[in-house]
Amino acid sequence: MKIDKKLIKELSEYLDEFKLTEIEFTEKDTKIKVSKNNVSINNQPTSVLQNSSNLAENTSKKINSKSGIEVTSPIIGTAYHAPEPGAKKFIEIGKKIKKGDTVMIVEAMKTMNHVPSTSDGVVKEICVEDGQPVEFGQTIIILE
Repeated sequence: MKIDKKLIKELSEYLDEFKLTEIEFTEKDTKIKVSKNNVSINNQPTSVLQNSSNLAENTSKKINSKSGIEVTSPIIGTAYHAPEPGAKKFIEIGKKIKKGDTVMIVEAMKTMNHVPSTSDGVVKEICVEDGQPVEFGQTIIILE
């Protein structure tokens, strides 16, 4: 089997262009999957072969002296600020929240996943719009 380097390069460029973490191309009996991991804690790359519980913990809460405590999306999906359209939002800027409080819902495959706060704090910034797609590890809110 001959590897089509040009196609792989093109797929790799699509990752950056469309801000994707993974792309797959299938044609007849050929399947090419290109992916990248951009998980970093305090601008330090992390090992991909990390213990899964450590990875989840590290990506859920990043501490950065400039911006505060970042709460990140645990999955890929669509972020919603309220449990249903027209309902009261889970959080608002300036609201005090406790560890474990629901900050958002991320819908993935028609399943509504409540995203809990990983820390106590005051909501400093909401980083995603209602109905916006989110990636795994993407910052959704910042706490003080």
